[in-house]
Parts: sequence; structure tokens; C-alpha cells
Amino acid sequence: MFFRKKETLGGAEFIIAGLGNPDRKYENTRHNAGFITVDTLADSLDARIDRIKFKSLCTTVTIEGKKVLLLKPSTYMNLSGQAVTEAMSFYKIPPEKTLIILDDISLDVGKLRIRRKGSDGGHNGMKNIIYLSGSDQFPRIKIGVGKKPEQWDLADWVLSTFTKTEQQALETAVKNACDAARLIISGQTDKAMNLYN
Repeated sequence: MFFRKKETLGGAEFIIAGLGNPDRKYENTRHNAGFITVDTLADSLDARIDRIKFKSLCTTVTIEGKKVLLLKPSTYMNLSGQAVTEAMSFYKIPPEKTLIILDDISLDVGKLRIRRKGSDGGHNGMKNIIYLSGSDQFPRIKIGVGKKPEQWDLADWVLSTFTKTEQQALETAVKNACDAARLIISGQTDKAMNLYN
């Protein structure tokens, strides 16, 4: 019988964590903009995010000559920090080299906001990452998912799907977020901010 040697994840110098919820029913929801972006980035590199480790689905890729761990926490949004800090600890990667990609309800669909560090901005996934790591020094790419209409409950809004019109704007934002992530990994955060903020 032929046994294939199990591939390992290898080392990593950076982490890119896209935030979201793991179940199928959440696939195209606003709260999963981070997952959508990391999946798109993986696709562009012919990679599959299919290894189970760090309470996540993950894989390692090379971006701008750097080994990068792509991470999709399986913990559900509010406990994202469990997955992110476990991977950081394993690879001894500091917050400054851990890029978080997340949704932002204060931005219109299609808009990006790139930050070097900062508060959680009311986002529960980011809140948990900051709480468990004890640091707010994470670079982040926030992807606009639209402001909550008055009649909507917040939880229902972030778990709603994008409309057809919004989908086009989202695709552009996701592509720009992938390009911005490459710039951030290559040490050009200022350029990413100038181009996409």
C-alpha cells in the first residue's frame, strides 16, 4: 500500500487572518467578508485553505517572498482570538505581523479602511483578539458591508447576505483588499493606505 507523506504547514513569518463564521449558512453573509477575502487571496495563489490546525482552517503560502499563514478561525466570530493567538504563539509571530481582515458596518459596501493598529471599533471578533493577545497593535483591513438600516436588528444585519448590486461592489473591495494585503506583507502599509483608504 502506498502512503503519502503528510504535508506539514511549515514555518510562517506572517499571519493573515480573515474573520467570519464557519457554517455553510453564513457563507455569503456580511460578517464573512474576512473569510471571502482570504479565500479569494488563496485562489489567486492556487492554494486551498483546507488544513485543520489552530482551531482554524489554514494553509501556508508565499506572498512577496514571505511565508504567510492564511487563517480562517472555526471558533465563530466572537471567539476569533482563540484561533489567532494560538497560531501567533506557535509561530512566535507578533501582532505587528498578524494582519486581520474583517467586516465593518460603518463603511459602505465596497469601501476599505486600512489601519496599522487601533481599538476593536465595536467588532466582537477584533475585541476578542485584542483581549486574548493583550495588544491592539494588529494591522487590519476593514471591508465595508453597509450601514445597518434603522428597522434591522444588528445581529440580523451582519448575518444577512449581500444584494446583487452590493455583490459587485464587494468583489471590487475584496480584490483591492487582496492587493492591499500583498503591499502590507511587503512592508508598504503606507502605500496600501494611500491607494485604498
